[in-house]
Amino acid sequence: MTNYLLVLGKAEGEKENWHGHVTAVTVAPEYRRIGLADRLMNTLEEVSEKVHDAYFVDLFVRKSNTLAINMYTKFGYTVYRTVLGYYSGEEDALDMRKALARDVDKKSIIPLPHPVLPSEIDQ
Repeated sequence: MTNYLLVLGKAEGEKENWHGHVTAVTVAPEYRRIGLADRLMNTLEEVSEKVHDAYFVDLFVRKSNTLAINMYTKFGYTVYRTVLGYYSGEEDALDMRKALARDVDKKSIIPLPHPVLPSEIDQ
């Protein structure tokens, strides 16, 4: 059996920070551009919302990965904050978020006006 797609996520946080987190999403090159990543993300979002009653879903992506950033933007994610040196102290990450139905006022996706350090992520 060949593995051609994967989504890995979790539910975490507390109170209004309770959310689904995309740890990894990947689709083998020969299966890209046919909507599989969109279906994987939709499934993770649905589980986050309907099973875990989360406020939002978030993910981290390399700031230089414009292809992935554009894909996540197409899926409805917005940049919440920049995390300085997130990737081995070498490269910044974008923390992208998508509000779910429980976040009626969309508070979880209001962008922070300043970057944060990795040690400040859970604050």
